[in-house]
Amino acid sequence: MWCRRLACLLEAPRWPSRSPRRRSPWLPQDRRTILAAAPRWHHTAPESLKCAWQLHGDHLELRYADTLMRFDFVWLRDHCRSASCYNAKTNQRSLDTASVDLGIKPKAVRVDETTLFLTWPDGHVTRYGLEWLVKNSYEGQKQQVMHPRILWNAEIYRQAQVPSIDCRSFLETDEGLKEFLQNFLLYGIAFVENVAPTKEDTEILAERISLIRETIYGRMWYFTSDFSRGDTAYTKLALDRHTDTTYFQEPCGIQVFHCLKHEGTGGRTLLVDGFYAAEQVLRQAPDQFELLSKVPLKHEYVENVGDCHNHMIGVGPVLNVYPWNNELYLIRYNNYDRAVINTVPYDVVHRWYAAHRTLTAELRRPENELWVKLKPGKALFIDNWRVLHGREAFTGYRQLCGCYLTRDDVLNAARVLGLQA
Repeated sequence: MWCRRLACLLEAPRWPSRSPRRRSPWLPQDRRTILAAAPRWHHTAPESLKCAWQLHGDHLELRYADTLMRFDFVWLRDHCRSASCYNAKTNQRSLDTASVDLGIKPKAVRVDETTLFLTWPDGHVTRYGLEWLVKNSYEGQKQQVMHPRILWNAEIYRQAQVPSIDCRSFLETDEGLKEFLQNFLLYGIAFVENVAPTKEDTEILAERISLIRETIYGRMWYFTSDFSRGDTAYTKLALDRHTDTTYFQEPCGIQVFHCLKHEGTGGRTLLVDGFYAAEQVLRQAPDQFELLSKVPLKHEYVENVGDCHNHMIGVGPVLNVYPWNNELYLIRYNNYDRAVINTVPYDVVHRWYAAHRTLTAELRRPENELWVKLKPGKALFIDNWRVLHGREAFTGYRQLCGCYLTRDDVLNAARVLGLQA
């Protein structure tokens, strides 16, 4: 996914020849002389297991499962899973990290077919499974994705024929809930059918997977075109694609929509996979992708309508990525609420505008637009960190209800059911 761009950098380096006459081709020139006097690589028996290790001045180098890993000695002591260092019942660290000598070095090292053994100067022994080390090393993590996804445009999503989940199955069975969550994690949107068209039933639906996040808009809200709030959404006008609450320091993770009534025309909901669009920018203009992931912007919400007085400011780049694997996890895109750009110097701001234009062009491609007519009984869950939404203009009376959910609770529900989230 997002780590594709770094694929060439993530490949394991070549290993030094066993012949002492040849120097290692993968070491910088200035380190070859230093390591020439270092201990040889130690191999487990049999050597066909392709596991070898070597001690250096401040770290252990380990080759296993075609992965070259480097572990700082303090890290190896800090992550010890022995009973005195780690509480397996609570899954919490017992060791006081600040008590570990920053210059610590193991007194002895041994590796068998499955396990690394480290004996420390005080006699304490630490054991690590080799598979655990591959999974939890920096080198292993940067080749993995945190959140598996299927990126989509309108045609990809339609061809996938992602099923809606029946309300009763969603509420009463783990199988129905797991299928819903799997769809949501993969595509960033999911539907529940046969929901009673009331705010109360929608609330019960939402609470199945999360606490409801109370915001300046309340807990559960009704949504009509009465301009009761200082927001364009409370009108009959069309809304361009956007993510919500970009002006929060932490934008709301999941949004729930349920159309309770519409007596009129228009009003279709627009959905666009922001990660799919960003992937196209990454492929076509990686420098622009990088700029959008590093330049911080302010988004702002100022409201003075009736008794509602709010001034919210959120700061962050348009694209937010994990630094170790370049995986995108959050997009902030809302042209309505973007504040004055005063966090970018003049010699960068023009390049940022060009990059923003490239992303906007991808988001606005007709083939990327999924149009859905929301009707009473069909609830829509949207990953607000990924999928942009909008709507076409409408006539008549249109009433929606909905809420925001806490992202941590939704991901927790998925993990408890055995899903990667």
